Amino acid sequence: MAPRNPAAGGRPVWRRLLARRAVLAGGLVILLLALTAAAAPLLAAIEGQDPTSYHDGLLDSAAGGVPTGSFGGITAEHWLGVEPGTGRDVFARLVYGARISLLVAVGATLVQVATGVLLGLAAGIGNRLLDQLIGNTSEVMLALPSLVFAISLMAVVPSGFPRPVLLTLVIGLLGWAGTARLVRAQTLSLRQLDHVAAARLAGASRWRIARRELLPALAAPVITYAAVLLPSNVVSEAGLSFLGVGVKPPTSSWGQMLSGATTWFRADPMYVLLPSAVLFTTVLAFTVVGDGVRTALDPRAASRLRAGSPAAPKTEEAAA
Repeated sequence: MAPRNPAAGGRPVWRRLLARRAVLAGGLVILLLALTAAAAPLLAAIEGQDPTSYHDGLLDSAAGGVPTGSFGGITAEHWLGVEPGTGRDVFARLVYGARISLLVAVGATLVQVATGVLLGLAAGIGNRLLDQLIGNTSEVMLALPSLVFAISLMAVVPSGFPRPVLLTLVIGLLGWAGTARLVRAQTLSLRQLDHVAAARLAGASRWRIARRELLPALAAPVITYAAVLLPSNVVSEAGLSFLGVGVKPPTSSWGQMLSGATTWFRADPMYVLLPSAVLFTTVLAFTVVGDGVRTALDPRAASRLRAGSPAAPKTEEAAA
C-alpha cells in the first residue's frame, strides 16, 4: 500500500499552522504587504502623492538638500516624509516598492521551483547519462558565485529590457540547482515504492509515472523548500537594486532606496530606517511562515527536534 502523502489532508496541516501564533502573525504581515502592493496606486492617491514627483520646496538647500521639518519632513501631506536630495514622497515609494520586491521574489521562486522540479524529475527517472549531466550541471550552478554572476548579467543586458522581469529570470535561473537536487533525491527514494513499481510493470511511461505517482508525493518537500526560498529572493532583489544593477529610477525599490540612503544616514536617519524596517519585517515574516510550513508538513521532524534526538540524515545527501 502506498504511504499517505504528508501534503494530503489539508485540514490537519492548516490546524498545525493556525496553532502557532508566530505563524499567524507572519501570515498577517504577508497578507498586509500583499494588499499594500496591490493597492499601491490607491494608497498613494489617498495620500495625494505619487512616487516620482519632486518637491524641491520641502528641502533645505542650505543644508545640502535635507528635508525641512522633523523626522524627515513628516507632514499631513507626506505621511512618512520626503527623500533627501529629491523630495519624492517616501510613503508612495515604499508602497510601490512593495510591488517590485514581492513580484520579483514570488516570480523568481516560481521559476526556481518549476525548473528544479522538471530537471530533478528528469534526473531521477531518466537514464544514467541524463542523471550525470543534470547532476554535474547543478553542482556547477551551486558552485557559481551567484551574486557576482547576477551582477554581470544585469549589467550587460540592454537598458530597454524590463528590469523587474530581468531580475526575476536572473534570480530564478541561477537558483534552481537546490530544488533539482532535492527533487532528484526524493525521486530516487520514491521509485522504490510498491505503487510506483506496479505502475512501471503495468507499462506506464516514465512521465506518466512522474505525473501520477511521483509529483503528488513531492508536493510537501517542494512547498517547504519554496517557502525557504522566498525570503532569500526578497533579499536578493534588494541586494541587486542596492548595488545599482536592479530596477532603475523612477521605478521604486526598497533596495534602491537603501542605496540612496547611504549618503544621508547622518543627516536624515528616518530615510534609512524606514526601508530597512520594511525589508527586515518582510524577510522575518516569510522566514517564520516558511518554518511553520516546514513543521506543519513534516510534524515528525519537529517532534524529533523537540525531543532532542538527532535528526535523520537528509535524503539528498544519502542519495548523492
